[in-house]
Amino acid sequence: MDMNNNDILIRLRYALDIKNTDMMEIFKLGGVEVTREELAELLTKTPDRERDNESELGEESNECSDFMLETFLNGLIIFKRGKQEPKPGQPAKPPMTIKNHSSVNNVMLKKVKIALALTSEDVMDILESTGVIIRKSELSAFFRKEGHFNYVECGDKYARNFLKGLALRYRK
Repeated sequence: MDMNNNDILIRLRYALDIKNTDMMEIFKLGGVEVTREELAELLTKTPDRERDNESELGEESNECSDFMLETFLNGLIIFKRGKQEPKPGQPAKPPMTIKNHSSVNNVMLKKVKIALALTSEDVMDILESTGVIIRKSELSAFFRKEGHFNYVECGDKYARNFLKGLALRYRK
């Protein structure tokens, strides 16, 4: 089964043991205010078929958009590492890096790595704790900019196991 953004949000929240009040604060740090009700909706799994039908009908759904997920990830970096003042010539807010849905796992991996101040070795250890062995060159391909010659799309298998490994590491 494919992982969607709601799954990523739910798994991240579980892995890092983040309380609802902190989840709301993280979204706020990322630039979006969410109510308790909206958060509860985002933390609900959505079956893919229903999701597709709802979006076609234009109805409000509890799907976590790419924008919302990236907002959360940006907020997580600030929540864990503190606010950084932009250097001269840098934009005040980081540009959104999820260009299309296929890059979601890559962006999640990169931003969680930054938020938790993980090294590539840490990420490899986290994956290894779930039985996934990856070479450093394979991992660095996930961190490349989309469109780069050596960029490789991070599959759900790696993203799912990374989030599972985070839970093993941070929920002791």
